[in-house]
Amino acid sequence: MRFKLEGLTVYFPYEYIYPEQYRYMLELKRSLDARGHSLLEMPTGTGKTITLLSLITSYQLAHPEVGKLVYCTRTVPEMEKVLAELQELIAYRSKYLGPDAAPIMALGLSSRKNLCVHPTVAEEGSRESVDSGCRKLTASWVRERAVSDPSIELCDFFEGHERAGSEALLPPGIYTLADLRAYGRKRGWCPYFLARHMMAFANVVVYSYQYMIDPKVSQMISRELEKECVVVFDEAHNIDNVCIEALSVSLRQQTLDAAGRNLGRLDAAIRRVKETDAGRLRDEYNRLVQGLVAQGTLPARAAGGGGGAAAAAAPAAPAAAAAPAAPAAAPAAGGGARGGGEDLLANPVLPEDILQETVPGNIRRAEHFVTFMRRLVSYLREKLRATQVVHETPPVFLQALAERVHVDAKTLKFCYDRLSSLLKTLEITDNDEFGPIQLVADFATLVGTYAKGFALITEPFDSRLPNIPDPVIQLSCLDASLAMKPIFSKFQSVVITSGTLSPIDLYPRILNFNPVAIQSFSMTLPRDCICPVVVTRGADQMPVSTKYEMRGDPGVVRNYGRLLVELAAVVPDGVVCFFVSYLYMDSIISKWHDMGILQELMAHKLVFIETQDVVETTLALDNFRRACDSGRGAVFLSVARGKVAEGIDFDRHYGRCVVMYGVPYQYTLSRILRARLDYLRDTFHIKEDDYLAFDAVRQAAQCVGRVIRSKADYGIMVFADKRYQRHDKRDKLPGWITRHLREAHLNLSTDMLLTVARDFMRSMAQPFDRGEVGRLLLSEEQVNMLEASGGVV
Repeated sequence: MRFKLEGLTVYFPYEYIYPEQYRYMLELKRSLDARGHSLLEMPTGTGKTITLLSLITSYQLAHPEVGKLVYCTRTVPEMEKVLAELQELIAYRSKYLGPDAAPIMALGLSSRKNLCVHPTVAEEGSRESVDSGCRKLTASWVRERAVSDPSIELCDFFEGHERAGSEALLPPGIYTLADLRAYGRKRGWCPYFLARHMMAFANVVVYSYQYMIDPKVSQMISRELEKECVVVFDEAHNIDNVCIEALSVSLRQQTLDAAGRNLGRLDAAIRRVKETDAGRLRDEYNRLVQGLVAQGTLPARAAGGGGGAAAAAAPAAPAAAAAPAAPAAAPAAGGGARGGGEDLLANPVLPEDILQETVPGNIRRAEHFVTFMRRLVSYLREKLRATQVVHETPPVFLQALAERVHVDAKTLKFCYDRLSSLLKTLEITDNDEFGPIQLVADFATLVGTYAKGFALITEPFDSRLPNIPDPVIQLSCLDASLAMKPIFSKFQSVVITSGTLSPIDLYPRILNFNPVAIQSFSMTLPRDCICPVVVTRGADQMPVSTKYEMRGDPGVVRNYGRLLVELAAVVPDGVVCFFVSYLYMDSIISKWHDMGILQELMAHKLVFIETQDVVETTLALDNFRRACDSGRGAVFLSVARGKVAEGIDFDRHYGRCVVMYGVPYQYTLSRILRARLDYLRDTFHIKEDDYLAFDAVRQAAQCVGRVIRSKADYGIMVFADKRYQRHDKRDKLPGWITRHLREAHLNLSTDMLLTVARDFMRSMAQPFDRGEVGRLLLSEEQVNMLEASGGVV
């Protein structure tokens, strides 16, 4: 349909629209008009993605001054889904606009691993090994040598992209990752560098959160995005945790040992270069003396030098045409400059905090820098020998470091840039093997830069396994707003949206921003197809809970097992269970086996279990679906905060019931968590209990929401813990769940739950008039009448 929304012509690719979609568009448009940020909670299964795309692309059409839409997703499958919906939308829109419509360019961007088409490199297992394999074939110094030695292997696709130069362009259209790979093979161009180049011309870019939030990646990929862009973070209920992970570093004994070996290799490489090509090290030293280091890139030398930074600093420019910019330490190469694909990750520090000064004299020479890093690694090893937990702030750590090994904070700030420079000067391409020393440089740069919002915690062992030595130094970011601040300040409109943002008023405090629109939308349903219930007791009337003092009680374990067995006998097809941790799930499954409960359960349905191995879990999910498809029925046992809870949908018959065993609190004895809670209390005045309850309940809501993926879907949501009976937990659930939580479905025992489940399944089995859904929908005519009357749904 095509309709007017406060004067804006909106193209929506369906004949009807849900009332909540209309309200969502209205709120979103007003935030775009105000050029501000918004926080919007939209229930699952209500078409949030197509609503966002329709409104924002229509807004771009009416307001050419608005920049590109940057759509951030958590996973590659979500990225593909967004692009598929966009294809459908643009195909529909073209029916109205005709052939004279302005062409649209939209593409997905991912890592080399997901875009590489080189027959050998693409087969590498990990992301790091694909990156390393790519650099071995595309680095500027490798390409220089290949000019005089044809036996040196290069990447034909990268060479084809370089030869095409500014002509390496995608025709208008919408490109998924598969489309980019296919086009790259067809034209003989590298899809990864082609996508990086085409970002400058795109109207819509879809990529991962890290490409926007993590400074190491965003400074390579997103630095050239204009202020007028509209940035969307979808499924953003855990965005604060993503921010914290992006600015946190952990160092273990194995990491430091490997970093020591890395330094040995660097030392040997420096000696070798001194003997064979000392001019390279001299050139690098001269550049550093001139103070030309800025964010890991340098203006090119008069002669030679790869263009890796052409891709790193300005993805908009084709590498062949962008030879003026060179990496911080591109080698001194003879002859004309040849660009390369050896770009490393950027500085881990936020852009405005990078020190724009000359590299200190004590680390300008390569051998002096390696010696400096040895002293730092040696000190960190000494820290790991601590027998007690040490909690300190960055200034305290730096003071001790200066006193013990005479390493000052200012020099630490340059570690990452200086290491990147050295790796390129020494022409090292197997960067995956130098990950440990890069991690130490990350640590050094962050700890030298930030005095507030970070904590340094050294633990000799995991408190859950106190008899097993596992020393670790954790530099943990405590303030999620640090990573979001440059995004909120750079872009005029940032949209944070998800189906589970409740309690929504806590996000502006945690992320430290002022949204112009903050709204939680309800869901219109033709029938009560959601049945949330709170189970507080077993059939023997004994309370059930995963509280620490109760979770090991045999009575609780038995009641939880009986609940699942009896639900499996009543509920058809798929049942999904979520536990609070892998440790607890393993423990309870073992006890169920000893009690004979698993055997009883398998008489009704097959049982599949999520593990921490991705391949095993994927196989288990496939077999779970096959069991449901065959009519045998299955139970899937999973973990809150795990892969399944965050990204797998159990729609239709795959999830007719979901059981949330307990309240999924974080491990409250974690010292990192304690430090963050103290910081939130002191800085943002957020009480410890409020944050813990907020975090636990949003995880629980995310788990139970896996089973409702459309309005025609139905399922039972079982909150199996007596603590959900309390208002401080229950009221934090999203409104679209609590409005279906009847008084009669609270404080149930297992036998009462079975009565509710039978009644619900019986009512859902009745013939359903699909026309009922239609009566809740708005037609194009009704929407335009609303616009004319100035009314709101």
